[in-house]
Amino acid sequence: MNGSAYSPSPGRYDGCMAYRRCGSSGVLLPEISLGLWHNFGTAVPFSNAMETVHAAFDNGITHFDLANNYGPPPGSAEETFGRIIRRSLAPYRDELFISSKAGYDMWQGPYGNWGSRKYLTASLDQSLKRMNLDYVDVFYSHRYDPQTPLEETMQALVDAVRQGKALYAGISNYPREAAARAFKYLSEHDTPCLLYQGRFNIFDRGGRVDDPSLIQFAAENGVGFIAFSPLDQGLLTDRYLNGIPAGSRMSEGGSLKESALTAEKLSQIRALNELAASRGQSLAEMSLAWILSRRQVTSVIVGASSAAQLRKNLGALSSPPFTEEELRRIDEICSSTPTCR
Repeated sequence: MNGSAYSPSPGRYDGCMAYRRCGSSGVLLPEISLGLWHNFGTAVPFSNAMETVHAAFDNGITHFDLANNYGPPPGSAEETFGRIIRRSLAPYRDELFISSKAGYDMWQGPYGNWGSRKYLTASLDQSLKRMNLDYVDVFYSHRYDPQTPLEETMQALVDAVRQGKALYAGISNYPREAAARAFKYLSEHDTPCLLYQGRFNIFDRGGRVDDPSLIQFAAENGVGFIAFSPLDQGLLTDRYLNGIPAGSRMSEGGSLKESALTAEKLSQIRALNELAASRGQSLAEMSLAWILSRRQVTSVIVGASSAAQLRKNLGALSSPPFTEEELRRIDEICSSTPTCR
């Protein structure tokens, strides 16, 4: 596809995509957002990455979620997205909501990790250069740093907003107590937290901080909740129904380990797949729809290795409502998973 010739679908806002409000802010986000965590690095052909991003925008996805270390290698996803911005999406910048984050290991030395003011400030400057942007819409502290005063980390977010490098501030992977302090500090400094980003799916309802009430807690503080890993890195799809296929993330020994696919987990996946089939859906569609059935969830971040895969995931938007019996059955199937309880 020739990026210079790209013209977005004129029907991208014609009702296929619904938009939800972020907490008590004025921002609306699409129910499904595109995450560039794993499929937009140097190993993926640029044409494939651009086609996927275009397909997202054509279908009403306006939010693109990135971080400084996405790739692989770290930084390459932002570079890829920056090329797409330069070649085709720059005229539509005001229709896009773009995020970046800093908090995980990015470069060597004592200043390339965690939550210091120096790291967050330098990282955001680098991200803007890689993405060919003057600002991001939201900048996150990617994880809580127990060794750095929370006030230092939050003030770095406040200053990024005051300097015009970000329009909003967000946090991700924070335990509840630290999140409460972060919400309070940001609010008191006239930069209310826009979004809490947490891990959330049928199997893992605790947001990685063992607190299933974080979604409610965010809502009570006027903060939107955006879910990542909604398909549990592919476990909540049909990919592993019959074992570990060659070329899958699990077979490559990356972030998804073979030890995750226990006999019990496989049995749960197959039972959920049967339930999805009875609803006329794929397991992935049902899993996304299950998250979106929670009205306090602002958006769900999906990854996609191709435009075709992304379009399949968008089938969740036309999902029939869940019956009480279906919801009970989902809870029953995964009841032996600790984070489901």
